[in-house]
Amino acid sequence: MFHIALYEPKIAPNTGNIIRLAANNGCKLHIVEPMGFDFEEKKLRRAGLDYHDLANVTLYPDYQSLLTALPDSRVIACTTKGQQAHDKLAYQAGDLLLFGSETHGLPVQVMDSIAVENRVRIPMQEQNRSLNLSNAVAIISYEAWRQHDFRGGS
Repeated sequence: MFHIALYEPKIAPNTGNIIRLAANNGCKLHIVEPMGFDFEEKKLRRAGLDYHDLANVTLYPDYQSLLTALPDSRVIACTTKGQQAHDKLAYQAGDLLLFGSETHGLPVQVMDSIAVENRVRIPMQEQNRSLNLSNAVAIISYEAWRQHDFRGGS
């Protein structure tokens, strides 16, 4: 129902956790390379446990390849620089929830290509910088799914 995209993820266990998450909430996972680890890395497989077989994961050499593969998807930038809280957006089936790397977030050129109203953030205490990537993906993807009555879940 929804797409999750990781832009150049750097930490294997985070990506492994997100693979497991996507297998459980029915999202399709897209990863924009380069990654900061080998996709076969032991830590990635351990975090994803046996969910690799259940998850729908596609790798892309660059961001443009991702956009070309999903031409009808609305891109939602999930960023600490978002203009509205993640629960205020009305998510649509087929939305692409785009998350930046753990160390740099989304690059300026990617952010500039996404409409301001499609940039969401998770509310946090003012003095904090960000949440762990896999936690942020869980919060936003489950909010999108909740808005669609957890269709397909049990």
